Amino acid sequence: MLDGASPQPDDSEGATLDLLTHGPLEVEGRLVDASNATLYCTITTSQKSQKNEKSQKSQKSQKNQKNQKNARRQQGTVACVYKPIAGERPLWDFPGGTLAGREVAAYAVSRAAGWDVVPPTVMRDGPFGPGMCQLWIDHDTGVDLIALSRRTDHAGLRDMAVFDAVVNNADRKIGHLLPVADGHLFGCDHGVCFAEDYKLRTVLWQWRGKTLPRRSVDALRRLNAELTEGGLVAELSGLLTASEIDATKIRVETLLKHRVHPYPPTDWPAVPWPPI
Repeated sequence: MLDGASPQPDDSEGATLDLLTHGPLEVEGRLVDASNATLYCTITTSQKSQKNEKSQKSQKSQKNQKNQKNARRQQGTVACVYKPIAGERPLWDFPGGTLAGREVAAYAVSRAAGWDVVPPTVMRDGPFGPGMCQLWIDHDTGVDLIALSRRTDHAGLRDMAVFDAVVNNADRKIGHLLPVADGHLFGCDHGVCFAEDYKLRTVLWQWRGKTLPRRSVDALRRLNAELTEGGLVAELSGLLTASEIDATKIRVETLLKHRVHPYPPTDWPAVPWPPI
């Protein structure tokens, strides 16, 4: 892109991001299995925002239909996940207080490449201070996640494997896969991504050493353009360190140069534990 601007969400996704950023959060409960404080919340939509959503409905793209359809909207509410920075547990290999920013950065990278594997995610203030807020996805409970994670013929799953290689995801578990009814696949929990050192830990190693498909190369080219000519670096600069952004650029360039899926690290556990 020559105008120096990162791809912007269209009206419908932009409205979702605005609602996640500014809507009043009501804490409904806590996801007790999560390692960090993860709160299930709802945002009550105003009559104006509901009217705008209705007027935009006929203009939505397939991507926006997924975002709208998979948000739990009951009686004028939107469901979301809120992870306050204050609720992050210390980690030995990631700086304290940075996990929320990494989640938002993962969404920005996914959007810039056109993968759409991360639900709309923003940084905002909330009842327990600043943190990340992500659109809740009602996943298809009829899908066998273990069987899904082993497939080699699922284009969306392969997109996610390439995305994980780019963001250096250190925690792609089976339970972080969110398939939805129309066949699209989302992923969640990207707080331990973007390390400078190679820390890829994932259950999606079935394509290791395989040639990248054309769609992956095209996505990587879009992402590389945004990291060199577009506004993605400026967007990421408030979320990651300069060295982490540089490391992300190098990973993208390396994938484009060799055009193969990466191999597991030899000095780091290749699969997260527990894998589910």
